[in-house]
Amino acid sequence: MSVEFNHTIVHARDNRESARFFAELLGLEITGEWGPFVAVALANGVTLDFATIPAESITPQHYAFLVSEEEFDAAYARIRERGIEHYADPHRRQPGAINRNDGGRGVYFMDPAGHSMELITVPYGGWPA
Repeated sequence: MSVEFNHTIVHARDNRESARFFAELLGLEITGEWGPFVAVALANGVTLDFATIPAESITPQHYAFLVSEEEFDAAYARIRERGIEHYADPHRRQPGAINRNDGGRGVYFMDPAGHSMELITVPYGGWPA
């Protein structure tokens, strides 16, 4: 059996709010709830399991997602429609813009718990030759 990434726990102030924010933004579905977790499944079978913890215990993380051009267009339209602050760069020096790194497009924004989210259409370094 090969090693595969299966799931990760994403700390949130409100697990349902964060799961709903993420799922709606990317056109995904909440796929389950058990114990303290609200799960959102990605196309490759990985789940993000959102868990409510005290706000002062949340350590902001960075989550990057490779999406198709069509998925990027739809998510970016939702970002703009909802007035979500977004940036072309991780240091937030280029507000209201996207980047065109590696021949694709990318955008950074924050989720409700303060995690940095990134959408890209081409992997870092470009597609393998």
